[in-house]
Amino acid sequence: MADPRHPTRARRMDPRVTFRLFVILGLAVALIGALWALADGSAKAGPGGHAAADPKPAGITMPEAATSLPSVQLHATPAANPCAQAGVQQALASGGDDAVVTAFGGGAAFRDAVAAGNAPCIDLADPSRDWVVVNKTRPLNPVTYAPTSLGDPALSVDGAGSLRSDTAHALDQLSAAADAAGVGSIALASGYRSYDTQVQTYSGQIAQFGQAQGDALSARPGHSEHQTGLAADVVSCAGGCGDIDSFGSTSAGAWVAANGWQYGFIVRYVAGQTPVTGYDPEPWHLRYIGVPLATAYHDGGYVTLEQFFGLAAAPAYLG
Repeated sequence: MADPRHPTRARRMDPRVTFRLFVILGLAVALIGALWALADGSAKAGPGGHAAADPKPAGITMPEAATSLPSVQLHATPAANPCAQAGVQQALASGGDDAVVTAFGGGAAFRDAVAAGNAPCIDLADPSRDWVVVNKTRPLNPVTYAPTSLGDPALSVDGAGSLRSDTAHALDQLSAAADAAGVGSIALASGYRSYDTQVQTYSGQIAQFGQAQGDALSARPGHSEHQTGLAADVVSCAGGCGDIDSFGSTSAGAWVAANGWQYGFIVRYVAGQTPVTGYDPEPWHLRYIGVPLATAYHDGGYVTLEQFFGLAAAPAYLG
């Protein structure tokens, strides 16, 4: 209604009323916004009533969800077991060690199968086999084992004893080849030792040098390669036979270290490997393992039988 005192002017609203209106309008807008947000959030709520995160942030193209996974085809190839081959079984039955190695596919294949544990028919503890491993943690079984066939090499010093027949024949070939090469023939200085003989040998070393040094020089009875008939301590006989201690410094010693593998021999205890073998270097101590295995040993650059067959080091006795 117009002010009768001012007919041409509208009545002015009380400022306090204006303020209240603005407050009411603001609260109403806020309430409407809250209700709208609740309604929108309910539409997007995930399991359990919790609001789900927006799966597609603004400005980012999201890949479509996979509706299925591709099938995976696994083709496992079982490791071949050489022991199941007829040729290997036949060679094992015949008793020819070189024939067994050949049936495996050669020395390297034999070594790989044994080291991988994939040759259950090969027993590295069988003292009748060329591949037997005897050390301070692997005694002979039985400890009183004796080979069934022994023979004497053509050249030996007094009291040297015998070797297993095939080993004696191989030593004869090695000696003849060394002589032909101009380094002199090779003679056996110590071969097969029985369990009882090894008792005496070991006891003598302990008495002379003490327990620690004796264990580094000689094997305990039942732990000696000499008891297998496959080990030969040799001397050079160029212009007269020397002794074992000087063999490593002779031309024959160097030639045997480089060429002995061709006749089935390896130098069993070499310098730098005492932590593995448990013995001081013995360049005169040859071990027969057969030509196929000795070839793989040489070609692979191996320096101990433990390394060759993937066995643990044996620096000390277990008890």
